[in-house]
Amino acid sequence: MKVLDEGIGKLIQPVDLDAFRKSNQSKPKQLIDKRMSEAEAVERFIHDGDYVGTELYGTVRCPMSLVNEIVRQGVKDLRMAGQGVTELDTLLAAKLVKALDITYIALEVYGVSSVLRREVESGRVETCVEWSNGAIAGRFKAAAMGVPFLPMRSMLGTDTFKYSAAKIVECPFTGKPICLIPALILDVGLIHVHRADMYGNAQIDGISGFAAEMARASKRLIVSAEEIISNDEIRKHPDKTVIPYFLVDAVVEAPFGSHPGEMCYAYERDEPQIKEWVEASKTEDGANEYLAKYIHDVKDHQEYLELIGVDRLEQLQAMVPGRS
Repeated sequence: MKVLDEGIGKLIQPVDLDAFRKSNQSKPKQLIDKRMSEAEAVERFIHDGDYVGTELYGTVRCPMSLVNEIVRQGVKDLRMAGQGVTELDTLLAAKLVKALDITYIALEVYGVSSVLRREVESGRVETCVEWSNGAIAGRFKAAAMGVPFLPMRSMLGTDTFKYSAAKIVECPFTGKPICLIPALILDVGLIHVHRADMYGNAQIDGISGFAAEMARASKRLIVSAEEIISNDEIRKHPDKTVIPYFLVDAVVEAPFGSHPGEMCYAYERDEPQIKEWVEASKTEDGANEYLAKYIHDVKDHQEYLELIGVDRLEQLQAMVPGRS
């Protein structure tokens, strides 16, 4: 194919499909109990310099109990797929991110992320490559399919394309320009779900985002779940099992694991808590004080929930329409 144009962005994560295939083949296929704590999962499966991805956008189903543990353990020089809000803001504030394939990191109705601006302008984030939301999800899909790239129209004619690592080629079938996006293979994927069994079969209620694609694009996959249920219960609704067990390396039981984000049909997002972060994160000192209070000064996710308080968590559950 004739290359017509290409973005000036760096390809942060090399496309090595053969190595990815070998990694997948080496995973055990037996039904193994994969339950462990956040601390064990992060220590075993996330290393300095890894390329890590989180799934879904905004504050929806964000894997906060896992991200908080990454901050606690100080896993550094991470390369990230920038799609979320709270979780990526937290990692950036902890100065653990070195490079970003970024689509969107802002605080929605509260405006642009002060943390992102500080980290990029300071040079601590050394590389920032732009993609559309559709393009980054498409990159996961390419990796899941085992192909080095996928064609799509997203980003054509935009500066997002200019600052990406995509290419525009002449389509061999139509002769028209088409954008090619490279596969994105994660060293580690982090996905928070509604329920899972101890083997890793994971189910999601409501919007499934790009969990299926990202799970299949990850060399190592950590799933946190609002609850761990029996395999018999999982089998009653096989259509809800978005992530099969053989993709998963660790299963973490994390009730309110998305807090201060929300879980469809389970609990609403904690607006006062998010506002507290928005105000605190406007300065580096404020962000550090917030991280100390809610992450470093608590031992684990359970102590974090105790700090937030049972009353507030129950209020968030009560805000869900139709929940008894």
